[in-house]
Amino acid sequence: MKKYILFFAFCLSISVFSAYSQDSKAGAIIDAMQKKYKTMKSFGASFTYGVDGSSQVLQGNITVKGSKYRLKTGGQEIFNNGKEVSTYIKETNEVNISDYEPSENDLNPAKVYTFDKKGFRYVFVQEVTEGGESYEVIELSPEKKGTQVSKVKIKLNKKDKSVKSWVITDKNGKRQTFKVNKFTPNVAVDDKYFAFDKSKYPGVEVNDLR
Repeated sequence: MKKYILFFAFCLSISVFSAYSQDSKAGAIIDAMQKKYKTMKSFGASFTYGVDGSSQVLQGNITVKGSKYRLKTGGQEIFNNGKEVSTYIKETNEVNISDYEPSENDLNPAKVYTFDKKGFRYVFVQEVTEGGESYEVIELSPEKKGTQVSKVKIKLNKKDKSVKSWVITDKNGKRQTFKVNKFTPNVAVDDKYFAFDKSKYPGVEVNDLR
């Protein structure tokens, strides 16, 4: 009986060590990825995204500079100048303006490169090869309960730690998949680019929600 107990304890210690190793590996990958992107003063990216159950693949692009970003996708354009967020809806020609309140767990295209890993549990999932390139896959889940996001799976190039894609699963099990098509570091962009200028949108209805 004692042998079985010792064997069980040994297996348990191996499991704990393996989990710890995976967490450490995932943490190191995240650190390397964020170090890469934080050295950039700005960047631009184009991407495609889709939702489970839909055959529609949508296009989007984003420009980021520090905490500022401008995101264009799905008939919407979001301007974040670091203080306020203006969401322009093309179909109705209206814009909703609100104070900028960053969410900890919403890893949208503006935040997937710079999120605070302290708010997540993270594990290394696997290494895969696609098109002759090796990729590392990590999975994150928010430590805070009751969030809209259940988990996020990120695929990164093993060599240069660039983000290839990420999949967001919400609390209902619905998944959104984002794939980076083109990435341009250190794009030249003025701060004015991230502020909504209503003079460029004739007849726009402004809804100030602040």
